[in-house]
Parts: sequence; structure tokens; C-alpha cells
Amino acid sequence: MSPRPPLPPFSAESARLKVRLAEDAWNTRDPERVALAYSVDTRWRNRAEFVNGRPEVQAFLARKWVRELDYRLVKSLWAFTGDRIAVRFAYEWHDDSGQWYRSHGNENWAFDADGLMIERHASINDLPIRAAERKLLWPLGRRPDGHAELDELGC
Repeated sequence: MSPRPPLPPFSAESARLKVRLAEDAWNTRDPERVALAYSVDTRWRNRAEFVNGRPEVQAFLARKWVRELDYRLVKSLWAFTGDRIAVRFAYEWHDDSGQWYRSHGNENWAFDADGLMIERHASINDLPIRAAERKLLWPLGRRPDGHAELDELGC
């Protein structure tokens, strides 16, 4: 496995870059691509679900993006030290009935020396919203440079 920069120990600049790269990958909604950022034996807690290993991560993400349609995500660096990063995030999506949601949460990440995530702990809350209340408005894919950040959006 080749290194996945930026590598720990993180500086403010490298931690912000690691967060943006994760956001960009998740906004592709490509489970195979996203799973490559995690170690083969990664451990997750996502809400009440425990996921172990890269194959389970890939399967989890595939299920997630079948249910969470038109998914758009913004992540923000909260804190960092050494090989750990904490982020807060918001994402918007709708279900197959057309009901929109804004999901808010926090994640705690731990990385190995090669920059692969070995642990991810996520706490997430879903808020039903009307389509007119959406704030994450850009074409599917990467959030454009210059688009408002979480603080600017009030998320």
C-alpha cells in the first residue's frame, strides 16, 4: 500500500488539506475510491453501526449512497494533534420519496504512519428539511472552491 498524504504528524495546514481531500472523495459517492483512504483493517463506529475492514467500509458506503440521494457534503476541521483529526460536517440528501434531510455530525479520526485512516468514530443527527431550506447547492461532485464553509452557512 502506498502512502496517502498528507501524513501525520499533522500541522494546521496538512490537517485542513486531509479534511478537504476526504470531503472531495466522499462527494464522488464512489465507494471503491473512498474506501482506499482507509487501512485494510480500519474500524468504524457510524451512528450505531460498527464497520470493520475496508471491504465492509465499501459495502457500507454502497448502501449509504443508494439510500441518500443527491448527497452533498461539507467537512470542517475542528481540532488535530499528531495522528488524529476531529471534524464537524453537514450533508444534505433526499430519500426515494423526495424528503430532504440535513445531517449534522462530528467525526474523530486516527491515522497510521502511511496516512491511512485506522479509526473513524461518527455521531450524526438527521434533520428533515424542505427543499427550499437547502444550503449545499452546487452540481453533484466536488464542492466548488469559494463555496461557503459550514460557519458561513450557519450549519
